[in-house]
Amino acid sequence: MNLELDHVFILVQSEARVADLLIAKGFEEGTRNIHPGQGTSNRRFFFANGMLEFIWIRDAEEAENGSGRDLRFPERDLDSGASPFGVILRQKDGVNLETSKMPFNGWSYQPIYFEPPNAFHVGANSTNIFEPLCIYVPFSLPKSLVNKGKINSFFAISNVCIHIPSADRNEVLETVNRADRLSIQCGKEHLIEIVLNDRSTKKIVDFRPEIPLIMYW
Repeated sequence: MNLELDHVFILVQSEARVADLLIAKGFEEGTRNIHPGQGTSNRRFFFANGMLEFIWIRDAEEAENGSGRDLRFPERDLDSGASPFGVILRQKDGVNLETSKMPFNGWSYQPIYFEPPNAFHVGANSTNIFEPLCIYVPFSLPKSLVNKGKINSFFAISNVCIHIPSADRNEVLETVNRADRLSIQCGKEHLIEIVLNDRSTKKIVDFRPEIPLIMYW
């Protein structure tokens, strides 16, 4: 499939105060929003070709019983061994797939905040909270107004590597692993590594233990 990374998210604690650690390193925060039906809110860091999103549970009852309940955010939040990561993929060059040609097995999620028939395609591995959520967008995502401000536009995502403490590979993860700018690897812990600008300045920041994140630029 002709897939590429759109953005990644990390499920964190309430209000995503850990995002302040990125601000302290010079990254500029974009706009925030909420996800009706999911019971979640976010803080976002936009780059020239993608985004890092921090998500937290804003309304536990809505997260458990709303339209996004099958994403299982409450279970991921409560289980220390669960993967806190999610990847959102798109078709390269803005070419959309027909709904009958989804890149991996899964199910359709119609968020309240999208006009039908626009819906996410969620990977079948979503039932396994120990793996990252894998989401494909078969339509063009709306352009955020924040991008017009050129926030962090001098940074481009070169690669994102998600480590999971499992050697098992399923059809969803195998497909995701072949997407541009994204790889899935077996590791000792849940960890995400984000490389910006091909590490041109040789800077490295390890945000552990506060965030399972290492950034290179």
